[in-house]
Amino acid sequence: MTTPDIDNINVAAFDPMPTPDEIHARLPLTAVAARTVRDGRAALRGILDRTDHRLFVVVGPCSIHDPVAGLDYARRLKALADEVSDTLFIVMRVYFEKPRTTTGWKGFINDPHMDDSFRIDVGMERARRFLLDIAELGLAAGTEALDPIAPQYLGDLISWTAIGARTTESQTHRELSSGLSTPVGFKNGTNGDVGIAVNAIVSASRQHSFLGINECGRSAVVRTRGNRYGHLVLRGGDGRPNYDTVSVQIAGEALAKAGLPVNIVVDCSHANSYKKPDQQPLVLENVVNQIRLGNRSLIGAMLESNIVAGNQPIPDDVAKLADLTYGCSVTDACISWETTEKALREAAARLRDVLPGRQ
Repeated sequence: MTTPDIDNINVAAFDPMPTPDEIHARLPLTAVAARTVRDGRAALRGILDRTDHRLFVVVGPCSIHDPVAGLDYARRLKALADEVSDTLFIVMRVYFEKPRTTTGWKGFINDPHMDDSFRIDVGMERARRFLLDIAELGLAAGTEALDPIAPQYLGDLISWTAIGARTTESQTHRELSSGLSTPVGFKNGTNGDVGIAVNAIVSASRQHSFLGINECGRSAVVRTRGNRYGHLVLRGGDGRPNYDTVSVQIAGEALAKAGLPVNIVVDCSHANSYKKPDQQPLVLENVVNQIRLGNRSLIGAMLESNIVAGNQPIPDDVAKLADLTYGCSVTDACISWETTEKALREAAARLRDVLPGRQ
């Protein structure tokens, strides 16, 4: 018996979606890609466990909207990653989902054609194709976990995961993180509250049971073991930075009080750069200075970077999408490739003689 007057009254349609197994069958994990993911996760665990002295840096576009330009960026980043691999472990930022406070483009998976057609089935498959291409280059990928179902489609190609400032307090994302196969960075709240992220790390380290889907797309009770590789990401809040020495010290004390490893990543973007992309290298330089002066809690950094600096709006007229500037962000503004190279080379040079002594 149907009850249209009380059931799904605000749902317009249920469109079919391929199962994770079906997407995996079309785009199977290759041996090269699997090795990249395993090696990437192992390197990150080593850095968090302090058996690998390197600093890890998650760097890349604010969001992926053009896979061709994204792969172009990835090839450049792979060459740079190899060059600085003795000091920095580079993870490419590959963000397909964008949380929105009100409205706006929700990302490549949700609307891959950027025309409000919302072909999530197409977006998910194209996102997996892109991640495969990145992994086959030998470059580890990091992303933000937003949709709790997406990891079943893409999780085998991810080496590092972020939980964003808007979702760190979400029970759903804490439970999800407890079952992820990657290290997970929890960002402080949008208001700058570090306690929210500390609580999230503790929660994600525990076992959980929650409703999800399995590889066949069937509803399942997901039972997790807990993820012991949660760590804190400082991104500023309420328009103010929190990467200074005092803020880092206070954050470290909060982690230690909770019985957690004192592992801190600084997101050089967002409030830490006052949303001014050209200040990101200055934030990274400050992180390097703190490490050179003896800080042992800073183990990573994040940069929003693209081929071309700045950002551009998505045109309302679909016919004008072809006029978008190649390699330029359509979400938050980024630093250019040339600025990225310079910042990472300088960081590696200044840390090369310091990091081995921190193990």
